[in-house]
Amino acid sequence: QVHLVESGGGLVQPGGSLRLSCAASGNIFSIFVMGWYRQAPGKQRELVAFINNDGSTNYSDSVKGRFTISRGDTRNTLYLQMNSLKPEDTADYYCYAFSTVTSMPSWGQGTQVTVSS
Repeated sequence: QVHLVESGGGLVQPGGSLRLSCAASGNIFSIFVMGWYRQAPGKQRELVAFINNDGSTNYSDSVKGRFTISRGDTRNTLYLQMNSLKPEDTADYYCYAFSTVTSMPSWGQGTQVTVSS
């Protein structure tokens, strides 16, 4: 089992930056992909970015060039560096992980990001 806890959300002005973190615990060596989803009020959950164990990454078109996903050296922390933030990036951001021990992903509790002047 994998347990995930996000942090780093908050209020930021348009054009600003935030870095989200996701701390993983439990059976972290079974994880083969981690990523971030977001859900804005009244909208469907959207995949933001994910990273595979080989380091390859994938981004949604809406954040490509502005957001960077990475994992810490010990692989138990996931980051999302968000630059040039826009009001449309306002959402609850959720960390997830797929592992080899379960067929369903593990989810964090979410962290809120608000981009507003």
